[in-house]
Amino acid sequence: MINNKQWVITPFLVFVLALVSHSATAADGSTVLQSGDFVGYSFWLISMALAASTIFFLMESMRIGGKWATSLTVSALVTFIAAFHYMYMREVWVSTGATPTDFRYIDWLLTVPLLMIEFYLILAAIAKVSGGIFWRLLIGTLVMLVPGYMGEAGYLNPTLGFGIGMLGWLFILYEIFFGEASKVAATQAPPAVQTAYMLMKWTVTVGWAIYPIGYFFGYLAGGTDMGTLNIVYNLADVLNKIAFGLFIWYAANEATAAKT
Repeated sequence: MINNKQWVITPFLVFVLALVSHSATAADGSTVLQSGDFVGYSFWLISMALAASTIFFLMESMRIGGKWATSLTVSALVTFIAAFHYMYMREVWVSTGATPTDFRYIDWLLTVPLLMIEFYLILAAIAKVSGGIFWRLLIGTLVMLVPGYMGEAGYLNPTLGFGIGMLGWLFILYEIFFGEASKVAATQAPPAVQTAYMLMKWTVTVGWAIYPIGYFFGYLAGGTDMGTLNIVYNLADVLNKIAFGLFIWYAANEATAAKT
């Protein structure tokens, strides 16, 4: 019989062993960080922060449990996926000096829909909400990401890809600020969930703004320094992935404590 602690320890050990194995296979001359490579350092530091966050969210999902377990587990999935992608992105940067656009978009295509679904999940933990919120946010993320990738990768005119992606982002912002999700949060959520919702929606507004800004200057305005752009993207994920999950953890922790 597997107890709750084993359910936490098992993915933890798998995660650590995978990281160790990956680090060992990557330890050749072409992928070792060099002194002064601050872009490479940023990839490494963020990957470790994401790995630590994964363990924290998994443990807290087991401790808090109930309707909040799903939200915290999804937060762990986001940081877990991102941690692995950051290790591969670091290798691309260190070995080639190129921006790992493909890996970054693969990461976003997996993690951004999960982040958007979190708005639905935190509301579903405290009220009965319609599935329309879930589907509108999910579709909005795909409209935002897919054309953006196609524009950056050369499959679509960059300006057209940028324009369609911006429409997807604006659709998401409308839903979380003025749509059904916003109304449920304002009328049915307890104070802690309202606070988390507010922080999450402003993260999507301010934190995510760095990506279209980077796209514009990197691909539409004559180019920019790719090293600086990657550092900014990497640091932005501290807010957009780790802090985003912590906002959910705060709501879960406070809402659960209020019932005891």
